[in-house]
Amino acid sequence: MVHTVLGPVDPAGLGLCDAHDHLFLRSEQLPGQELDDPAAAEAELRAFAALGGGALVQWTPYGMGRRIPDLIALSRATGVHLVAATGLHQAAHYPPGRLRGLDLAALFTAELTGPAGPSGPGGPGRAGLIKVAGGYHGLDAHARRTLTAAAEAHRATGAPIAVHHELGTAAGDVLDLLCDRLGVPPRRVLLGHLNRFPDLRMQREAAASGAYLVLDGPSRAHHATDHHLLDTLVALTEAGHGGQLLLGGDTTTAAARGNPGPAYLLSGLRPRLVRALGERAADGILRANPARAFAW
Repeated sequence: MVHTVLGPVDPAGLGLCDAHDHLFLRSEQLPGQELDDPAAAEAELRAFAALGGGALVQWTPYGMGRRIPDLIALSRATGVHLVAATGLHQAAHYPPGRLRGLDLAALFTAELTGPAGPSGPGGPGRAGLIKVAGGYHGLDAHARRTLTAAAEAHRATGAPIAVHHELGTAAGDVLDLLCDRLGVPPRRVLLGHLNRFPDLRMQREAAASGAYLVLDGPSRAHHATDHHLLDTLVALTEAGHGGQLLLGGDTTTAAARGNPGPAYLLSGLRPRLVRALGERAADGILRANPARAFAW
């Protein structure tokens, strides 16, 4: 099943999916740019749903303003399936001392098997994936600690592990640690942001591992490689990796909200995908692939 904030959903019913986005986000690195407006989030979800959008996966991890009760309310109000994340981002996104003493594997596992955040004991709000992060062209001690905890939580639950790659780098380091050393099956790993480092050879090597590639954009917060996105999707599909590709908007700042927003995946990108690859391939990237990737 795909584990949404309202409960388990048959993957076949997930619908067209924004596989990586943020309705709510707070970071020490982005002061004054908090995503914390439920009304604005609802407007984006309603615009997405009006175009046929069925699901949105929020990659905001523990301690970064996930607002689980608001996700629950928004899913009920709009009918859009929402998947929440447990896990941790890079250490720089947290106040000093915030993470000291945490048993990360126990925390991640608890949020995958029961409510995440203050949604009430026994109620809805369960996390549906583990979000962690690498560093720029490598892994620091914090990244190794969180990836190791994510692998332990995966072994306890089967949940997928979604990885932020800083400027699209260090995919090889992440796969080496998670899959080769810690035994996580590559098909349970989602590699985010690889289009931000538009090295097609690297992207093909990452896809050859069997992992999913989650390509994000366009978003005003992350626009540098928007012009490569369609070419990247076409090249990877033609290389035989169409079944491993997912798309998300990844809006991370208040200034970028609505610019262009989740609806653009369906109003702008989907028609171009259909023209370039055909209806079946476009539907696979936006519907069938996320249904497999997020089910556990």
